[in-house]
Amino acid sequence: MASTGADRPGWFGQLVRFGIVGAGSALVDLGVYLLGLHLGLATYAARALSFGAGTTTAYALNRRWAFAVPGSRRRAASFALLYGTTFVVILATNALALTALPGSSWRVPLAWALSQGLGTAVNFVVLRLVVFRS
Repeated sequence: MASTGADRPGWFGQLVRFGIVGAGSALVDLGVYLLGLHLGLATYAARALSFGAGTTTAYALNRRWAFAVPGSRRRAASFALLYGTTFVVILATNALALTALPGSSWRVPLAWALSQGLGTAVNFVVLRLVVFRS
């Protein structure tokens, strides 16, 4: 599906579609994780498989629908590099937040939300300006 530019959504449309794709990809990730556990896979094996499934879903749907650009090896490799890098950033941000935030019942969910929010923002900006730039 090649984009002519005229059928490509603007930044707000891309942001909304990116959010929808993210939610759908998270459901794929969770579903594959739970299925893997149900089938007896080790926790880390199930999580690795589910991360791959969610990330592949995110690439395909973001490329085709959210950003409406043609595929290429360069885009696929850039996407993989971005998501791998973002994963490390999310882990580091989560660890830093857990260290910096005071102990309370909201510390863990707040650390997750901060790290996920940063990762999501970075992903959208880099996808829009670099990976899926037309």
